[in-house]
Amino acid sequence: MTEERITETTDAAGNTHTTHTVVSDGATGRGGTNWGIILLVLVVAIVGIFFLTQMNSAEVAKDNAIAGAANEVGEAAGQVGDAAQNAGEAVEDAVAN
Repeated sequence: MTEERITETTDAAGNTHTTHTVVSDGATGRGGTNWGIILLVLVVAIVGIFFLTQMNSAEVAKDNAIAGAANEVGEAAGQVGDAAQNAGEAVEDAVAN
């Protein structure tokens, strides 16, 4: 906090003298503290965004792996169906001859 004091004095001859005094409580340099807090908040926000992005990437990779496995199971089922059909046709041919 800063306070300004103005004192006027008049001497015996009638001359007026004015004195200005500025009193400060010495609280200077707070701007650095504010910048430090702002920087800290910014770093925390960047780290949080990084971790959320990494978690999202892991979730996407898991979903892609599940989809790939489901496709492979579907293809295997189709191959089993084709093999069963071929076996059935071979049995029919063997019985007919």
